[in-house]
Amino acid sequence: MVVRSTTSRSPHGMPPAAAAVKWALDNLVWFILAIILVAFSVAIPGFFQVGIFLNIAYQATFVGILAVGLSFCIIAGQIDLSIESVLAFSAMLAAYLSGLSTAASGLGIPGPVSLIIVLAFGALVGLFNAFFVLQLRIAAFIVTLAMYIVVRGLALILTQARSIFDLPPSMRAVANTELLGIPVLVVILIAVYLFFHVVLTRTRFGRHVYLVGGNPTAPFRAGIKVNRLIYQVFVLSGVLAAFAGWLLAARTNGATPNLGLGMLFEVFAAVVIGGVSLAGGVGRLTGVFAGALLLSSISTAINIIGLEPQYMQVIRGGLMLTAVLLDSLKRLLRRYYE
Repeated sequence: MVVRSTTSRSPHGMPPAAAAVKWALDNLVWFILAIILVAFSVAIPGFFQVGIFLNIAYQATFVGILAVGLSFCIIAGQIDLSIESVLAFSAMLAAYLSGLSTAASGLGIPGPVSLIIVLAFGALVGLFNAFFVLQLRIAAFIVTLAMYIVVRGLALILTQARSIFDLPPSMRAVANTELLGIPVLVVILIAVYLFFHVVLTRTRFGRHVYLVGGNPTAPFRAGIKVNRLIYQVFVLSGVLAAFAGWLLAARTNGATPNLGLGMLFEVFAAVVIGGVSLAGGVGRLTGVFAGALLLSSISTAINIIGLEPQYMQVIRGGLMLTAVLLDSLKRLLRRYYE
């Protein structure tokens, strides 16, 4: 008689202990965020305030929105390095279109109209990225890196490398008003994450994003239109980057040629720390949201303490390396129990 093991397993085929370890690794960023906030609250006088926590979320808005688009790309097995430049150009374009008093003459176009134009530009960049990746078979890394350089140059050409300022009050109000004591930018950030979390986890499109990133050949056999989906994720990334740029222009009451420099690395850090696997097919926006808040928390604490900004670079790099190592550990667990 053959005796079978009676060891219970999780629905994914893992023993309970391994499943518990994987769950802890998947949600580790939330534990780290909680520990960091408690530690800062104890060590820094006056840190434990609602205003400070709201400011953390406020500062995370732009990195957080960019991270949503990048997460969709990476989960789908692609990458988009152009988002920082799209944000910068979109901010400059919004300021150029809506500026009232500028060094490079503004057109005084209403904010909602400039938003539509800016979003169309972001979608166009996404279409170009997808076209070169899919139709010309050029690696997404190379295509989006080239687009990063081109779009940043376009931002300088548009305004002759000069700053633009003085936006309409209605546009500035989006970034400088509160709703029930909560900054509107924070409300927008939360709404973006809630909406796209539902899209990623509760819609056919979201399921296909995971399938395409996890196994590029199987979706073809299942009848999924892979090329169309890749176009969609690149367009989504471009539109969200453009939207973040418009919001950033509204917040700063204008734009400068060097706006957003270095933000790409923060976005990548938030995505990787948040648990999105660079191998594709794995990741959750809840973790990415926590990653953006974690980086903003550390940056806020460093500013309060008065440390040099170089410390933030070291910490960000260390967190990214740790996140990549944890991702490798999770993939080993999945392969072992498949």
